[in-house]
Amino acid sequence: MNAGKSTALLQVAHNYEEQGQQVRLFTAAIDSRYGVGQVTSRLGPQRQVDTFDSATDFLAIVEQVACVLVDEAQFLCTVQVQQLHQLAQVRGVPVICYGLRSDFRGEPFPGSAYLLALADDIEELKNICSCGKKATMNVRVDQDGKRIREGEQVSIGGNERYRQACGRCFYS
Repeated sequence: MNAGKSTALLQVAHNYEEQGQQVRLFTAAIDSRYGVGQVTSRLGPQRQVDTFDSATDFLAIVEQVACVLVDEAQFLCTVQVQQLHQLAQVRGVPVICYGLRSDFRGEPFPGSAYLLALADDIEELKNICSCGKKATMNVRVDQDGKRIREGEQVSIGGNERYRQACGRCFYS
């Protein structure tokens, strides 16, 4: 969280489009923090994009684009990750996905696990824990800022619901 994933996605889209190339941008329909179908950076830029849910078939809907960009990729299902991998490998369409590796319990999201397994390249966007070390984990908090250790894997929220943490702070 808060590592600049959406900002990076918007920048990549801009770079392609500045060269006259068409891109397809997707975000999870489940993420309505800024409105359904909105990729929004905490720095301000935002853009209306296509959404995906568990029924989305990327092979059927993506045609003749220079690049596919996916925000909130942790919400992809395993079949969709395979479809995106096929787009890249068979059709030669670059696919760039941005998302979280794990949830607030340190458990991998199914989509993230498959992305990590199939990706040709992985780049980590870094963030900082409140202690100053590199944050690699996410902690869910309640309305009083107290840590929540149990619950559903998916609970949409931003800074009011989640904090980034290093491994040491995550386990303390």
